[in-house]
Amino acid sequence: MSDGNGLITMQLMGKSYQVPSGLTIMAAIEYAGYKLVRGAGCRGGFCGACPTLYRRDGSHRIFTALACQTLVEDGMCLVQMPFVPLLTRPYDLQAIVPQPNTLLQHFPEIAGCVACNTCARSCPQGLPVMDYIQAALRGDIERAAMLSFDCIACGICSSRCPADIKHYAVGLLARRIYGKYLAPPAPDLARRVAEIAAGRYDAELDALISLPAAELRARYEQRSFEAVADGAEPYSATRRYNSPMDPVDYQDELAG
Repeated sequence: MSDGNGLITMQLMGKSYQVPSGLTIMAAIEYAGYKLVRGAGCRGGFCGACPTLYRRDGSHRIFTALACQTLVEDGMCLVQMPFVPLLTRPYDLQAIVPQPNTLLQHFPEIAGCVACNTCARSCPQGLPVMDYIQAALRGDIERAAMLSFDCIACGICSSRCPADIKHYAVGLLARRIYGKYLAPPAPDLARRVAEIAAGRYDAELDALISLPAAELRARYEQRSFEAVADGAEPYSATRRYNSPMDPVDYQDELAG
C-alpha cells in the first residue's frame, strides 16, 4: 500500500513492487526493472500492443486496459497479456463479392454469439463490440465497419469471449469490404492522387524535406483544417447508428 512518500504498491505477475504514483502501467513496469521487449509499441494508445488485465484492491472483478494509457493504482494486481492467437480463413479481397452472408462465411463462429456483451465490457476503447458482431451476423457490413472503426486489435475482446469469436478480425474484414466496395467514391481523393503522380507537389515536398526539425514542428502545430460544409455535422458512427456505450455497464468501473 501507499507509504506516504509518493510511492504505491502494485503486484506484477505475483510479485510486489513499490513505484511512484502517477505513472502509467507501462512506465511502472519499466520502473520496477523490467525491459519491455514486447507489449510496447506506439506508447500512444493506437497500436494495441499493450493489453493488460488487472484487479483492484478490494474488488473481485478483472479489469482491462492499455498499459500505456492507464495509471497504476495502489494495490493493483496486474499482468500483461501475450498476443492473442488468430487463425482465420485466408481471403482475396479482390475476389470477394459483398453479400449479406459474406462475413458469416469467413467467420462462422459469429453465429455462436450469445449477446453476453463481455467483449464490449472488456474493450479498452469502449467500443460497442457486441453491436458490430451482431451487425456482421445480420449482414450489415456498413454498420459493422463503422462501429469497429476505432478498433486497435489488442485482442482483449477475443480472449474473454465464451464463443471464441475473433471480433477484431471480423471488424477488419468489414472495413476492408466497405472501403473497397460500398463506400461512396471520393473524387477529390482520386484527383489528388493523380496530381501527386503527375509531380505537382514535388517542389513543395522537396522544400519541406530541407527544413530543420524545429521549423517542421512549428508548421505542423500551426496547420489549419478544412472547414466542415454548412449544416453538416462531424461524422459520428455513434450518433449515426445510435449505439452508445452502455452507461450501466461502465458506471461501476468508473465508480470503482
